[in-house]
Amino acid sequence: MGTWSGQPFGSDSAGDWAWDLDDAAGWGFVRDALTRVIGQTEVDADDAVVAIAAAEVVAHGLGRPTQSDAYTESVGVFVQRVGPPDAALVAIALEALAASTSPESELSELWADEDSAEWLDANEALKNALDAGSPGLA
Repeated sequence: MGTWSGQPFGSDSAGDWAWDLDDAAGWGFVRDALTRVIGQTEVDADDAVVAIAAAEVVAHGLGRPTQSDAYTESVGVFVQRVGPPDAALVAIALEALAASTSPESELSELWADEDSAEWLDANEALKNALDAGSPGLA
């Protein structure tokens, strides 16, 4: 799985995706990562990892990051460059997070085989950060 933590940017796939933020012109890049998992009956693990990382970028844009460390440096630069996300993107981030952590997600299955407490806690914190940024969307 190339994963060292349950944090949004705690995997190779999320880290690789974050490098591309340097070249992203705006929130469309993040939106694409989020919408890839919405409405899927079986969510691919790599798509779910990237969607969770993208949701964390939205949380950073709201000023409510759940992970701030060396793995999120490109996120801060991106958010400074493009400004805050709109309410519609926050709603999409919440929907993508729900899809990525649902029982139908391959990533949920993989974490079920591990000690998933850290991953579950990180996703709950991210959901709460996104909910706090969008009154009435929860």
